[in-house]
Amino acid sequence: MPNGQYGQQQPPAGGQWYPPEWPDRIRALADGSLTPVEPRRAATVMLLRDTPGGPIVHMLRRRTSMAFAGGAYAYPGGGVDPRDEEHQVGWAGPAREEWAARLGTDPATAQAIVCGAVRETFEEAGVLLAGQTPDTVVGDTTGDDWEADRQALVARELSFAQFLDRRGLRLRSDLLGAWARWITPEFEPRRYDTWFFVAALPEGQRTRNASTEADRTVWIRPAEAAARYDEGELLMMPPTISTLRSLEPYGTAAGALAAAGAQDLTPVLARAALEGGEVVLSWPGHDEFTRRVRHGGPA
Repeated sequence: MPNGQYGQQQPPAGGQWYPPEWPDRIRALADGSLTPVEPRRAATVMLLRDTPGGPIVHMLRRRTSMAFAGGAYAYPGGGVDPRDEEHQVGWAGPAREEWAARLGTDPATAQAIVCGAVRETFEEAGVLLAGQTPDTVVGDTTGDDWEADRQALVARELSFAQFLDRRGLRLRSDLLGAWARWITPEFEPRRYDTWFFVAALPEGQRTRNASTEADRTVWIRPAEAAARYDEGELLMMPPTISTLRSLEPYGTAAGALAAAGAQDLTPVLARAALEGGEVVLSWPGHDEFTRRVRHGGPA
């Protein structure tokens, strides 16, 4: 769940996370005493399901007991497994070269990112975007045998390529649409370069809370989730609420998936600066997240 990377604190306005240690870390970055760590590649999926009232999105709430981002809502997701760069996986949909051009990477890295999105959705929600042929999807992923494989993936005892091979499956990359890309701020000790994808829940499959990091899951309309964030009821990190708002215009899951190709994948990276007596934190193109804190003052 990589978009749970922003720390534990009380929300100052609405449901936006703002860790109390950020001002000190920003000052350290500015004076050169903090060296940014290299972000780890990650993928997360906004899983949609149609209802008479419009599409709803699957979200997980991070356990309140967690050391960081406890109680925050996010999507299924996690770090990319480097092994998925090394092995040719069963594949259907746009070629790896097309995905590389879309994601701004090389084909091997693009394969690993897409694999990461599909694998994490299976690991954390029990939903698998794969089928035995290029135009089919598995209809049911419940049962002891599926759970054994899921647990082996979580434990990294089984690579995703091995999982697909042993079940005779092809990854359905055409069921994913790349939607956004956010990079954890440079002053954070745990950083991710995260690609956000959109996908529709396959017919016959159902979600479940399979994540050890989540204490509940919900299906909710993006507009409702955003409204509850604005009221301070649902806590979220900037990438989560931003992508939620961007889903609001679409009346169907298929409509959102069709619109994915036009989404801007320019990486969003927070900027931190010292201006006069204030620490200013901003995300280019996302003014609602701008924060100003007195230089030397509390968060």
